[in-house]
Amino acid sequence: VEVFDNFLNKEDFSDLNKISYDRVGNKEIKIYHNVISKEKILKTENINHDLLLRLNQNYHNFALNLLKKLNPKKIDLYDFSEFSLIVTGSNYKFPIHDDTPDKLLSGVIYLYPEKNTGTIFYDSKKGANKRIIEWKQNRAVFFSRNERETWHSYEGDGSSNRIALVYNLMTKKVKEVYKAEGKNY
Repeated sequence: VEVFDNFLNKEDFSDLNKISYDRVGNKEIKIYHNVISKEKILKTENINHDLLLRLNQNYHNFALNLLKKLNPKKIDLYDFSEFSLIVTGSNYKFPIHDDTPDKLLSGVIYLYPEKNTGTIFYDSKKGANKRIIEWKQNRAVFFSRNERETWHSYEGDGSSNRIALVYNLMTKKVKEVYKAEGKNY
């Protein structure tokens, strides 16, 4: 797990925090998917084209280099990027899970509010050895998933909705992911 404070530049952080969202109940989640491949936008739900292109331009090389550092066997599997905005209700809890194999590099950047609960990592699906990466606005948390090894969850702190940008490097070559991880498909 790699943690970076003040990850987004001021303009990108500000523009992401200006986006309006649908209301979510205190135990609900709303995910806005935005997908880009190279300079081609494949899908936008709430990030405008200019901002999505800018995010990709500003952080893509960083993300690729981080993937190369964390999991070099997966670097050639990259196909496209997702920039998803996730709004979770104040009491929403996402269960302990391992990311899907199509996610080569998983990242979350904490946008809003000033204080909430960060990402929680564990040694097992049962929640052994809980470690919380503290919530701090514009803090980024990145990792490269490994089957049955990168257990994590997230939840609201009960006080307000939680808004995060999830930035993933993705692949369509799932079979090759298992090979890179030394696991059976």
